[in-house]
Amino acid sequence: MKQLFTLALLASSVLGSSHFNGLNYNPKRQDGSCPNVYQVQDDLKVLRPFTNRLRIYSVHDCNQGEPVLRAMENTDWKVTLGLWVNQDDSVYEADLNELIRLAGVFDFAKQVDAVVVGSEAIYRGEQTAEQLAAKVRNVKSELGKLGLQNIPVTSSETWPSYYQPLIDAVDFVNMHGFPFWEGVTIDGASDKMFDHIHDLQAAAKGKKVVVGETGWPTAGDNYGPAVTSMENALKYMQQFICRANQENIDYFWFGAFDQSWASTNNASNVESHWGIVLNDYVTPKFQQPFYLCDSSDNSNSSLGSSTESTGSELPGNADSSDNADNGSGDVYSAHRRCRHRG
Repeated sequence: MKQLFTLALLASSVLGSSHFNGLNYNPKRQDGSCPNVYQVQDDLKVLRPFTNRLRIYSVHDCNQGEPVLRAMENTDWKVTLGLWVNQDDSVYEADLNELIRLAGVFDFAKQVDAVVVGSEAIYRGEQTAEQLAAKVRNVKSELGKLGLQNIPVTSSETWPSYYQPLIDAVDFVNMHGFPFWEGVTIDGASDKMFDHIHDLQAAAKGKKVVVGETGWPTAGDNYGPAVTSMENALKYMQQFICRANQENIDYFWFGAFDQSWASTNNASNVESHWGIVLNDYVTPKFQQPFYLCDSSDNSNSSLGSSTESTGSELPGNADSSDNADNGSGDVYSAHRRCRHRG
């Protein structure tokens, strides 16, 4: 009897899972063509064992907002809707107009978790923090006119580029962080990521910090000491997610599917290898459960890390007008990702 109790206790302390708080998703097909609602419904069936929350990057590009919202009707799925922002404000205006149109067709209060205005536009040098903050406030105003003022509005930026004007404008901070692109070894990757989270928490002055993107590629070229492999992707997944769960950090994993059409315009041809499902849109990439979390400890992560600043410059204290290198200095390489709309 004592032996059985001990085994049961051990089983309860190690939790196997393939669950994600949310997944980044682009419904385009593998040839880059636009999706229909039936294809999105098929995607949701494949992804449902892993999550019921998705983030898309644009409601106007490929008109993807409508099939995604339609496929999620009368289900427990939630979506974070993105508005794409670049140097051409007409692109943002088209997304905003489509958002307003969709709000008149679908039950946003039930289906939409949040709206994200722009993804790494400051990092790419296409917007200043002040310009992006103005767009966030504009979207808030438009949603308020529709009685949807309770839907949070934010913007997504890399951790070095989340300047104070943008922090002040958003309802919560939605940060992107990829230790792979910092050339960090897998053993130090999760701790490096949480250093950035804690620095942004200090800069956010009480606003919630959500990880909008993080992950590790399973194939492609290495990036210095950062090595692509299935094993490293699983190790980073386990260390990051288990610690995020313990620290109550919300996150969206990058990404849902391997994407053959994804950009190769960077120094490491990894863009089509970030998904948890292969590019057949059916087959999980990893054996389930994907990761194991010890309920009393963090798997190979330093739970004792201070939540105070690690001594690196807080992005919220930087001057966003001095933004020639997108605020990242040489920490985030200019050869990082050049993805278009997710």
